[in-house]
Amino acid sequence: MKLDPVTLEIIGNKLGALTEEMCLTLQRTSRSLYVKETADFCCALAGPDGAFTAYPRGIGVSGFVGLDVRTAVDHVGPLEPGDVIITNDPYTSGGLATHLTDIQLIEPYFHDGEIIGYGWAFIHCSDIGGRVPSSLAPTNHEIYQEGLRIPPVKLLRAGEPSRDIAALLQANSRTPEANDGDLRAMLAALRTGRERLARVVAQHGAADVAAAHTDLVDHTADKATAALATLRDGSYRFTDYLDDDAVSPVPVRISVTVTLDRGALHLDFTGTDPQVDAAFNIASHGRAHAWITTRVLALICTLDPGIPLNGGLIRPVSVTAPEGSVVNARPPAAVGIRHATASRVNDALGGALGLAAPEVMPAASSGLVVPVVVAESAPGGGQNVQVLEPMVGGTGARDGADGVDGRDSGISNLANNPVETVETEIGAEIVRYALRPDSGGPGRWRGGSGLELVFRVLGDDSRLLARGLERMRFRPWGTAGGGPGAPAELVINEGLPGERRHTKIDMVALRRGDTVTLRTSGAGGYGDPFTRDPGAVLGDLRRGLVTERAAAASYGVAVTTGPDGRPVLDEAATEELRRTPPPAPLTGAGPERAAWDAVHDTEAADRLIAALFRLPPSRRYARRAAVHTAVLDVLPEGFPSTAASATELAEARTVLRRHTDALEKEGAI
Repeated sequence: MKLDPVTLEIIGNKLGALTEEMCLTLQRTSRSLYVKETADFCCALAGPDGAFTAYPRGIGVSGFVGLDVRTAVDHVGPLEPGDVIITNDPYTSGGLATHLTDIQLIEPYFHDGEIIGYGWAFIHCSDIGGRVPSSLAPTNHEIYQEGLRIPPVKLLRAGEPSRDIAALLQANSRTPEANDGDLRAMLAALRTGRERLARVVAQHGAADVAAAHTDLVDHTADKATAALATLRDGSYRFTDYLDDDAVSPVPVRISVTVTLDRGALHLDFTGTDPQVDAAFNIASHGRAHAWITTRVLALICTLDPGIPLNGGLIRPVSVTAPEGSVVNARPPAAVGIRHATASRVNDALGGALGLAAPEVMPAASSGLVVPVVVAESAPGGGQNVQVLEPMVGGTGARDGADGVDGRDSGISNLANNPVETVETEIGAEIVRYALRPDSGGPGRWRGGSGLELVFRVLGDDSRLLARGLERMRFRPWGTAGGGPGAPAELVINEGLPGERRHTKIDMVALRRGDTVTLRTSGAGGYGDPFTRDPGAVLGDLRRGLVTERAAAASYGVAVTTGPDGRPVLDEAATEELRRTPPPAPLTGAGPERAAWDAVHDTEAADRLIAALFRLPPSRRYARRAAVHTAVLDVLPEGFPSTAASATELAEARTVLRRHTDALEKEGAI
């Protein structure tokens, strides 16, 4: 370390404050609802090596602290003062951009002719072209369908805007005015960063600021290693599943083995399915990328709440992510819904790390982030494409605490949009926006509740997109005897003639008066629910989080009506209920996952995936689909949500084994 601790602390705090001021500038001057209200944006300061050395703690998307601007900068070549780089391409930016609607800007900051850092800003734009409004749909199978790809190029040259780039952006979006407003807000944020960094240099000198870039990252890396060293060394494995890939009924497996060794952490994703012909792939480039390490960063910050936020957080983390897997996709794979896979990676990591630190790690979160998009005709022509609400569920319960209701910052800390703002900017009426009763997984500590959103469409020509729908089949798992959360639901015109229940959707046409109901999954519970404090169950019931029926069935708690008309405990009935707990309580991941595992146990799934990876990449997806189709053909329609007999399960295992044998022979040729 070159700087003394006091000087490092002072400069570090000033650089952190600089990034937060950048974020405030961006948010206050932005145009689109998803930026100014939802806060899907961030800013940071990178050192000359490209790693982030200062990152905001209280505003913006929290999970991108481990990203790196170096690849994008090197792609452009020599830079001069006033240059600003723009990109949105996950492949040519080295994973800095993670899908095409995330627009990245990078500005080199100079002092005496030398680069002393880089300002970075990103926003999720409303639309960047592509096949559908808002650009992102689960059934896209290649990145070309997802919008305009912008490799790292100069948006500004020596302070002068590139009219050619501006024209391309204008012509390739359904929301050019909103995009332009957000780009201007990003440029204002970068200018704020440049001015504030110049002040820090004037106060402390360029040499100390340069030293701080290195020392801050080294300091965080040392603290992260020390935090991880408090966990038990060893290797721990966990698997979880995406419901399907939206173009087939086949679940997508995420497998991770975490190995802890004196503060070093290795993540091995061997056993994860090959990349899919849909938009659920992650372009991680085989690195410790943000979308496959977010849960680790959260764990480190939990173990050491005061740790500075910068790229040093990921230095103790190494990764094995097989090339061509869904967590390390090869171009031109579609990546638009990569956040759904990142959520499942989070849950798998949480499960594996929970084996190492059960007293720290929670049960599964609700495991979904669903930006509910409404696209409608705009007055005077054009389209209005807006995220009505970014829907999440709750967080998992842990030893000693219930999960958080209706709030999950597992992969981001997006805010909900105020109803008044939504109804001003979108032709929709919010009918209900509330916590969802009986959705949190039962447990000694209850899982966080999901949300319920009901809105009515006011226009004649509207379309609904809801990317990221998940946990509609495989429920968020509970742990230590806790129950799973309730699965998610999407219903059009619920309770009315023509009611339609959907699983994952691409784009759904809506008419004036249609209602849309989305219920997000609840999170997993922790511990035996029949040991939960009856008073806590009563409190949940009074707040509308648990119904009387669920209180009795899931917790063994009976209530009656008190003199004031409010529910009160019926202690005698509760004692009787708890004397005879249910013979087969709903624990773990629920019956759907148990049924799937009855056919695809760990050994069988590992064999199949290993055989697929011996094939050329172009053949893996089709062969995988063929194998699973053959297996599902001998099982009841709707399996695993529909129960199968022991005979049917045995036959399915035989079919899977026979097809895996054939694949192994095919791959050996």
